Amino acid sequence: MRIKGALSSSSYASFLFRRFCHGSPPSLSSPRPGPLELYKRLVRQGKLRNDIHQERVATELDDLLGRLRKYEIDMEDYHAKMARWEEGRESERRRLLLEEAEIKQKGGLWIKGKDRNENGFLGKWMSRRRGAVEPGVGKWVSYLNREKKLDGLVGQRPLLPIAPKGIYLYGNVGSGKTMLMDMFYGATKGIVQHRKRFHFHEAMLEIHEHMHGIWKKEREAEEEASSENWGGGFRWISSLPLDAKVKEWLIGEEKYKQDVQRKHILSAVADKFLIDRLSNTCGASLLCFDEIQTVDVFAIVALSGILSRLLSTGTVLVATSNRAPEELNQDGMQREIFLDFLAKLDDNCKTVHVGSDTDYRRLIPNDKADQVHYFWPPNSTNQANFELAWQEVCSEAGGCVISTVLPVMFGRSLEVAESCNGVARFDFEYLCGRPVGAADYIAVARNYHTVFISQVPVMSMKIRDKARRFITLIDELYNYHCRVFCLASSSIDELFQGTEEGTLFDMESFQFETDIEGGKLRRDVTAAGTLGTRPTSTGLEFIMSGQEELFAFRRAISRLIEMQTPLYLQGVKIMHPLFRQQSSQQLPAHTSSLCHSPPAL
Repeated sequence: MRIKGALSSSSYASFLFRRFCHGSPPSLSSPRPGPLELYKRLVRQGKLRNDIHQERVATELDDLLGRLRKYEIDMEDYHAKMARWEEGRESERRRLLLEEAEIKQKGGLWIKGKDRNENGFLGKWMSRRRGAVEPGVGKWVSYLNREKKLDGLVGQRPLLPIAPKGIYLYGNVGSGKTMLMDMFYGATKGIVQHRKRFHFHEAMLEIHEHMHGIWKKEREAEEEASSENWGGGFRWISSLPLDAKVKEWLIGEEKYKQDVQRKHILSAVADKFLIDRLSNTCGASLLCFDEIQTVDVFAIVALSGILSRLLSTGTVLVATSNRAPEELNQDGMQREIFLDFLAKLDDNCKTVHVGSDTDYRRLIPNDKADQVHYFWPPNSTNQANFELAWQEVCSEAGGCVISTVLPVMFGRSLEVAESCNGVARFDFEYLCGRPVGAADYIAVARNYHTVFISQVPVMSMKIRDKARRFITLIDELYNYHCRVFCLASSSIDELFQGTEEGTLFDMESFQFETDIEGGKLRRDVTAAGTLGTRPTSTGLEFIMSGQEELFAFRRAISRLIEMQTPLYLQGVKIMHPLFRQQSSQQLPAHTSSLCHSPPAL
């Protein structure tokens, strides 16, 4: 749950907007309320504290929702026109190609066998003709002439409707950005045909997966086209009553068209990012992107290329970030690409600052002392209570505690030594002390609604890599609304304050992926992969050097605090994918045959 206003203890009402965002509306007979109506309703009922900044954002999002209703109709009409235009253009293009092929066939430009005489007048004339044209230029001229004829026969491409401006929300940790975006996203169900919501880590992994898939498909298509089985989409040519040389010419023209129209890989990824081509539906596209970051060169290049393409083709973007757009790339990486992206973002999105300085997660009531999920310090009493909680949760889940191998993206896997019907147990070193990253944590969060983590240390400069992995882990467990039990060395407040071994002060190399995953998995697309109370701002700024790290640590602290509240815990059975599917998910394959009960204390 991402409620960031002050909430009452009423469990149903507390999760009303989250149910609305991800599931059925509260009443099937009534239309879904817009974000402003839902926000005001929750304020009236005392479930959110009114905040003028949040209400202003809800108003902006409500206005956008109204514009999306008309835009969806306009886009449905546009896609219908585009389908007819593309079908007619392709039909006419093939007709023109066949006319040219028949002229070449009848004109005897390819003379068979003994009748061919390179030394004769025709042969010498043809040789001079061929030698006068630079390779490739002839095809380029033919392609342009054909396209010009098609413009006259079929007409110009239909005009893309003007998309309503999206919204880029930025502000402090806990100010309500994600809550408001989720309200808006839920309200668009049934209004916008193609819509997706991504968190940064999930988006980066999907981008890499699409890039690898496109690269692999292009290589396979090239191999098929170069073979003698009329592959590569040229089978329609094989049955034509033409000479072999004429058919080769046709294939050459088709290949040239494909080369000219082949998209840049990021544009191709963008076209796969939102639209389910198999659904055979048309309409508007909406992307809700939570926590836009530019943590490295890959993120800048990939996000700039993909989001620019989506915005250029009519997608409406609603995004959240801790930073204003112009502050996303303070290190100046790939500056020219980034500036082009900023211009595109400025043209297509309204930037709105969520100006509240309050971290509303800290105002969520936490008055149930019997629901302890964060145990510290790791003395004998807390260790015993942590073990008891593990036994009780496994008993409630039913079944046996087993070991399993969890599938991860890119053909990788993660061993889970102890799991039981949606519950899993790990120690900190196993999850954060090895070369793993967001893909592994997403797999854990999707497959387990309850995760136990033991031996969580105080983060220091000496273990900065583990600290950044731990932040990514908390991000994904929070995004999938998992219940988390921790046995830690300190309170949540002091978790990132450092130890006598050193504070977290020099984090210029801070990334949200491990070096192995970030360096190999996300950038080499040709590879399939081997893949308490808050401390003061002054204190955090003293022990850290980068604003990005400051935001990340604040976010982790804020989320860990919220994840201990009764309201968050009540939402696990509503929000986690395993419960939302309303069916028990089978345990992953390759489980061991050893089945044992939780150890006794």
